Order: sequence, then structure tokens, then C-alpha cells
Amino acid sequence: MISSPHNQHLKTIRKLQDKRHRERTGLFAAEGEDLVDAAGRAGLEAELVLVAEVDVEPELLDAVSTLGSGTRVVGVFRQRFADPGGALSVWLEGVADPGNVGTIIRSAHAFADGPVVLGPGCADPYGPKAVRASMGSIFARPPARAAFEALAGTTVALASGTGAELSEVELVEPVTLCLGAERGGLSPEVLEGASAQARIATRPDGPDSLNVAMAAAVSLHECAHRMAAHA
Repeated sequence: MISSPHNQHLKTIRKLQDKRHRERTGLFAAEGEDLVDAAGRAGLEAELVLVAEVDVEPELLDAVSTLGSGTRVVGVFRQRFADPGGALSVWLEGVADPGNVGTIIRSAHAFADGPVVLGPGCADPYGPKAVRASMGSIFARPPARAAFEALAGTTVALASGTGAELSEVELVEPVTLCLGAERGGLSPEVLEGASAQARIATRPDGPDSLNVAMAAAVSLHECAHRMAAHA
């Protein structure tokens, strides 16, 4: 059992909190039994797994955890990136909050057959907060990376207060929903280059905009329902 804070495995987990180290090694850490179990269900083999009271003293594992309450299990896995594709997918631009990126990966796993495609300025999907927010979907549906110009088919740019309602936009497969940062939105180049601009219909007395993760979930659900009805 590991009883020294200077153990190499513990150092590896601690270093993976740094984005540059994750990029350099191609590895990332997943904390908690649910995430490690999700990796197993997705068929991923861990590079390293440490279990408190089995492999390591609990307080030492807590010391390298990013969770305020500590953790009982930490697994180290190799990052994976998919290719863009599918009948329905999401493309993100400038979504810098890792919690939003992870949540959108989870929503896409629930409603779309394609991945979340990361454009410029997005948070690292394999950072601790993004991995936790994905609730294991990062393993079952790894993200992709591509420039907007590389997207095929119908691209729908979601923008607050502009364009037709999403329910009115013609969806010709493959469909990619494009979302930008919550405050800045999509760049003018993407808005101009998209097949259509659309907005999510809300109550007249409702807020001006939705959180980007919420907007992604709502629009994915609506498009998936419409596309299934016309299949």
C-alpha cells in the first residue's frame, strides 16, 4: 500500500491537474467510482487505478484529489478524440467554461449520434471539471476537434434574438448545431457562413438568453425529436 506522498503514481495524478501536462502526455485523471466504472463500461483500460485503503492511504489520495470532499478512487486514462460525423452533432466556439463543455458532451450523448466538436477557444474536455460534468459520457462519446469550415451538411448557428425559431428551420442531415460563448456568442464569420441562424423560443417575459449548456440540451432534444419523427 502506498504510504508516501512522494510516490510516483501520486505525483502523476497531481501533475495531470495541469493542462500542459495533459497535452504533453495524452493522459487525464477521472475521480470517483462512477467515472471509473463508466470507463470500464465503455471498454477503456486504465493506465493506472488507485483505490483508497486498497492501493493507497486514504489521506494521500485525498491530497491529490480536485474534489473538496476527497475521493475513494482515481483512474488515469488515455485521451481519445473522435472524428466529426453523425446525423446530429454539436460544434462549439469559445466555450471556455469546462463545466459547460462537459455538460454539453453529456447532452450530446443523450440526444445525438454525433460527437461534440470543439472549435477554437474551448476548454479542455479532459480537464477535471469537464470530465466530472460529463458524468462518464466523455468515455462513451469522446469529443472531436475541427474548424467550422470543415463541417459538412446543414450548420445551424444558435444566436440569441436573431434568426427564425429553431422549430422552423429545415433540418437536412447531417445537422450540426453551432453554439458560442454565453456572452460573446458565435463569431461573425460563423454566423455568416452557417446554413441558417436560429433562436430558441422562450416566454416573452423570460430571460434574454440561456446558459450555453442549457441551450445545447434544449436544441439537441428538439432537433433529435424532429429528425426522428421524419425518419
